[in-house]
Amino acid sequence: MRHSFWPVMTVLGLLLAIWYAAAIWLNADWTYDKATRSGEVVTTTSLIADTWAQKKPKLPAPHQVAVEIWETTVLKKVSSKRSLVYHSWVTLSATLLGFGMGTLLGTLLAVGIVFNRTMDMSVMPWVIASQTIPILAIAPMIIVVLNAVGISGLLPKAMISMYLSFFPVVVGMVKGLRSPDQIQLDQMKTWYASASQTFWKLRLPASMPYFFTSLKIAMAASLVGAIVGELPTGAVAGLGARLLAGSYYGQTIQIWSALIMAAALAAALVGIIGLIQRITLKRMGMAP
Repeated sequence: MRHSFWPVMTVLGLLLAIWYAAAIWLNADWTYDKATRSGEVVTTTSLIADTWAQKKPKLPAPHQVAVEIWETTVLKKVSSKRSLVYHSWVTLSATLLGFGMGTLLGTLLAVGIVFNRTMDMSVMPWVIASQTIPILAIAPMIIVVLNAVGISGLLPKAMISMYLSFFPVVVGMVKGLRSPDQIQLDQMKTWYASASQTFWKLRLPASMPYFFTSLKIAMAASLVGAIVGELPTGAVAGLGARLLAGSYYGQTIQIWSALIMAAALAAALVGIIGLIQRITLKRMGMAP
């Protein structure tokens, strides 16, 4: 951990420096236009100060985003619709439900593909083809179809999350379940192990590293799906709704605070899976 601290902080500092410089560059036009109308002279100091303090900048400065996050998380009640915690919880609910359904669907498909050649030849190509359809194109279709049958609210967003999250689980589990060497499989046969015993004693344990890796990707994809699912529904709650409202009213600071919150939420969720992975693999006697 100590060895990675300074490299991480160096990269973070470099990114912040680039961000601040980009804010000056992108917001300078408005500053110069305002100075021209008022007859003021723009100095370097005033340029920097103004470009980092505009109410509706093209690119907000990092400290503006940090202040917005602080005000909408700490200074607002959790139940307030102006609270990022409230909006994050709405998005998180759809994310976790979609992630759970995607993980279950992906695992079942992977088991079927590995143990049934017909499924391998017929289902796997369609699984791959499904991911070539842009999610922005299919999300409104899912919403419309489900609304037509009276399903609304959390489930349509979760379905979109499931659509994005099941694919990495399928690919990872197929790779993991097929990872045992032929020598290991032959050894199980010499012990007269049945197919189910081989699955539980050899294939499934061998697939765990692949499984957890695919879960991390699936969780991030599920969060993206939940946010995208909030856009065509006209949702009034959720990080996607927060992004949409910010774009309508030109509130770039609000947009960036929602983006940073989504990134932090994704990092936390993936980190939790990583922690579970280390604990599980350690108990199984496998290196994480």
